[in-house]
Amino acid sequence: MTEVYFAIPGNIEQQTGGYGYDRRLISELPSFGVNVKHIELPDGFPNPSPEECEAVATHAATLPGESTLLIDGLAYGAFPKQLAEGIAQRIIALVHHPLALEAGLSEKRQNELVASERDALSLADHVIATSPSTKRILITDYGVPEPHVTVAEPGTDPAQRATGTGTPMQLLCVGTITPRKGYDVLVEALEPLRDLDWRLTIAGPDDRDSETTAALRTQITAAGLHDRITLSGVVVPATLDRFYESADVFIMPSLYEGYGMALGEAMARGLPIICTTGGAAAETVPEGAAIKVAPGRSEFLTRALQNLLSDRKQRIRLADAAWEAGRKLPTWSETARRVAAVIMGLKA
Repeated sequence: MTEVYFAIPGNIEQQTGGYGYDRRLISELPSFGVNVKHIELPDGFPNPSPEECEAVATHAATLPGESTLLIDGLAYGAFPKQLAEGIAQRIIALVHHPLALEAGLSEKRQNELVASERDALSLADHVIATSPSTKRILITDYGVPEPHVTVAEPGTDPAQRATGTGTPMQLLCVGTITPRKGYDVLVEALEPLRDLDWRLTIAGPDDRDSETTAALRTQITAAGLHDRITLSGVVVPATLDRFYESADVFIMPSLYEGYGMALGEAMARGLPIICTTGGAAAETVPEGAAIKVAPGRSEFLTRALQNLLSDRKQRIRLADAAWEAGRKLPTWSETARRVAAVIMGLKA
């Protein structure tokens, strides 16, 4: 059996799409002849201290020189050049999305991350991107040669079709509260729609960016929507399934997505979708299965929400299209097969 060391920053049990992707690779790769040895990197990435970088270098030096390292991009893109240069093993970089595309960064920090990620990727033996959109960005903006990039889109587990609630209309968002997710834009978009009967649940970690979460809570209260919008925080899978089951509309207001795994989950349940065209989100959901709007534009979201909440026939059309699209999404087995082929190709 081929062996790979999978280096991931921080606690792998964190409830984000990227960590979920990593967990599923670890569980699925053995079926394709790849034994995975998980390495927990320091949790300071993508803003590591010099001590954390030194710890990574020290650990890498203990691994067999002929081994393969699969490194999550949340860490690898922030590797200083000298750290990446010092790694003797074969390197496969797993890029969920370029680090500089995270919202809320200063221009200085964006430029630093572009430079570090470009340098690190130039030293990787291969790169796995989680969407065709991310692959294009890596080629055009980061100088990665096209033959060195393989797309392995996230898998989606099959699910039963959602039945919805209807009164009031249940709106659902799933994702970590960070600036990139655009929840402030969504709250602003919902303010003019007080006359419609709706409730919104935002399910996902609310402790990754305490300032953003606090600002969102303040915004919700100031808008007088505290009785309509619930920030549930992290929920167990059974609770998330119930949220999807009772939802009438799924919304992803992100400024940018490297793929948008929650969009796949929504399609698998046949939910009508409103999403932005930020990053890969526009391609993850096919035309006809969602209303797509430009990211960061609350007025466009307001119009889309008003139209969809008021038009049952349109909701049914979108839901039917999403259901059909969801049945064609890749499985996690297919994702792991693609990644295993890259690992074994380097080994050969």
